[in-house]
Amino acid sequence: MVNPSRVKPQPELEGDDRRKRKAAPPAAMLEMDPLPRQDLPPAPALRLPPAGSTPSPLSSCSRQAWSRDNPGFEAEEDGMEEEEDGEEGMVVEMDVEWHPSGPGRRSSSLVSSSSGGSTGLVGYHHNSQGHRGRRRRGDAGTGVGRAGPGNEQPQDLHGAARVLHTLRGLWGTRYTADRIPTREKYLKTILRELITYVVFLFLLCVLTYGMVTSSMFYYTKVMTQLFLDTPVSKTEKTNFKTLMTMNDFWKFAEGPLVDGLYWNMWYNNRTMAENQSFIYYENLLLGIPRLRQLKVKNGSCSVPEDLKDEITECYDMYSVRNEDTAPFGLRNGTAWTYTKERDLNGSSQWGLISTYSGAGYYLDLSRNREEAAAQIVTLKNNLWLDRGTRAVFIDFTVYNANINLFCIVRLLVEFPATGGLVTSWHFQTVKLIHYVSPFDYFLAACEIAFCIFILYYIVEECLEIWNHRLHYFHSLWNCLDIVLIVLSVVAMAINLYRVSMEGPLNKLLVDMNIFHNFEALAYWQNQFNNVAAVTVFFAWVKLFKFVNFNRTMTQLSTTMSRCAKDILGFSIMFFIIFLAYAQFAYLVFGTQVDDFSSFQDCIFTQFRIILGDFNFTEIEEANRILGPIYFTSFVFFMFFILLNMFLAIISDTYSEVKTDMAQQKSEMELADLIKKGCSKAMVKLKLKKTAVDDISESLRQGGGKLNFDELRQDLKGKGHTDAEIEAIFAKYDQDGDQELTEHEHQQMRDDLEKEREDLELDRGSLPRPMSSRSFPRSLDDSEEDDDEDSGHSSRRRGSSSSGVSYEEFQV
Repeated sequence: MVNPSRVKPQPELEGDDRRKRKAAPPAAMLEMDPLPRQDLPPAPALRLPPAGSTPSPLSSCSRQAWSRDNPGFEAEEDGMEEEEDGEEGMVVEMDVEWHPSGPGRRSSSLVSSSSGGSTGLVGYHHNSQGHRGRRRRGDAGTGVGRAGPGNEQPQDLHGAARVLHTLRGLWGTRYTADRIPTREKYLKTILRELITYVVFLFLLCVLTYGMVTSSMFYYTKVMTQLFLDTPVSKTEKTNFKTLMTMNDFWKFAEGPLVDGLYWNMWYNNRTMAENQSFIYYENLLLGIPRLRQLKVKNGSCSVPEDLKDEITECYDMYSVRNEDTAPFGLRNGTAWTYTKERDLNGSSQWGLISTYSGAGYYLDLSRNREEAAAQIVTLKNNLWLDRGTRAVFIDFTVYNANINLFCIVRLLVEFPATGGLVTSWHFQTVKLIHYVSPFDYFLAACEIAFCIFILYYIVEECLEIWNHRLHYFHSLWNCLDIVLIVLSVVAMAINLYRVSMEGPLNKLLVDMNIFHNFEALAYWQNQFNNVAAVTVFFAWVKLFKFVNFNRTMTQLSTTMSRCAKDILGFSIMFFIIFLAYAQFAYLVFGTQVDDFSSFQDCIFTQFRIILGDFNFTEIEEANRILGPIYFTSFVFFMFFILLNMFLAIISDTYSEVKTDMAQQKSEMELADLIKKGCSKAMVKLKLKKTAVDDISESLRQGGGKLNFDELRQDLKGKGHTDAEIEAIFAKYDQDGDQELTEHEHQQMRDDLEKEREDLELDRGSLPRPMSSRSFPRSLDDSEEDDDEDSGHSSRRRGSSSSGVSYEEFQV
């Protein structure tokens, strides 16, 4: 079975060298059981040494490979003495097929030996496909096996390359690593990503939830109750929400509006400070309120020829093209002359009926209650509102120093072309003055940390895109990472802009006798809140990227991905029928039922019907024949048929996925990795606690004094090594007389007692594993570790049983 082609001829030796080789002992033999497989590769090639040459012991990595691939057995160590330095020894190369250590696993190892032990050291690793390869270690020397002089590599990496390797390790993820050798290493990488991301998510939640408090809700609530729910008079129940005519509007302006804006008297009729208004005695009115209206031109709509004699004026619905800009009424002052939007520093406003510009005719009320009431009376008497009026805006801002919040109020009254009026309102409670309290500075620190995390993730995504190119975007989770980073950068930019606007804010607060327009400040604050809300939403969704490695979550995600095509086809059929019913309802009930007044309202109303929220009485009153038919057929088709089809698609797919996964081989999960780590920690703590108990028992038996020989004899009998005993004794034998005095004896007792208490605390903080699942072995099991007790380097060989790793330490 020796391949002659692979036998390397040895140079002829003469004289002393030949006699020395003949006197050498025979080479050590390594016995292996024959493989049961029939499809074995050709017989291993063996390079035989010249007769009389002496083999060196197996290298440490070879023994570790044998131990790893053959659990329960240890490679025999060769006890032969090494040849003199510089003597050429034998070289044996065997391609060995080891017995599989687990189902479906094939492991190959290379056994090599060389005299002197300085050459031919071979390490093992797994590539990304799970195959095992070789890498050279040690000093450059004689080539072994396939490694020739041309393949030699430097012992140390270049300084810059080493720094680059270290920096790249900071962004080590599943997508940046060149290869991940084992499932356990893969899960450890995921766990590292998860811990980093949880810290990032915590910072994001602190930032977003820190900018919203319950005080904002109560602040908005009290302001809405004051201006929206207060009746126009003691004899009428009409309030701002129920205004119907222009006369009702003037009643509101002269009553609840003036009373709510100007609080000049205490409840005991004591006058407040001059020209200061504190609403509810707590909220300062910033600047002065403003009334602004928009009008349309007469003749902006066409009148039929038959009715022109009866209808001489026609005012269309509002649009920028139909907007009236001509002076009217008294024709002097801003209330009667048109002002452009840029001069008012205004912006457009979206109402219930139309979208309005920021221009118009405006009046700034006085800070004095009596003067403001007189101004409103003047507007009313001179017919400030007429048929051409389409919208009136009431704007003002209040500030509460107790909670450092601004409330920017806009009351909108729309006068549609149909007559009457429609009211709407907008209360924006925002925090415009930042970094005042200690908590604000804590949020500032969190903002800095958040920016650092974003830079970290930007580099990480760039590395992943560099490694995978366009294939990176084939994963939905990778696309979500990009979206999350983009949203975070946008939020950071908006935050910087709104903070930079605190300078103009301070200028607005200087003069209290002019109108302060806080709309722009509130707009950017609201945009920041909206972007932050979307960012937090996607950040929480991203957690599924990590919990996906749980078996249950994998079933759910696989179910959704597998039935996606079926759901898409079902959705097309569903929305065809759904929109057909929405169009039917809009045409039949749109003129009478508020819930069907627009096509958009019809869509939302039908979703509410599916969820059981509906008003059948209104539908029946609108059409006594088609109403019941529409409602009954819609509920039957959408709820009893289509909705159950949707559930059946998901349920059937879930059953298939569950069956398929039950037939697959179970792999280690994140929960298993965590349990395994806890088990190892418990075992280490238990071993350490046993050592502490043994030493304490020896001290009790030794009495007041204890010499080294007595301690060594006692602890050796309990399984402790000489290195451990010497290290312990030398720590407390301060005078070096190989005997512990009473003082040294007491010091050792105190330290042992403290160590025992610390171990008990550590054991109490670790959860005990509840599963008895066996974990797959990895390359870590044979790695070298440091013995915690002795401080010496030790090699551990581990095997797993019932989910608990038992380790045997060798010094």
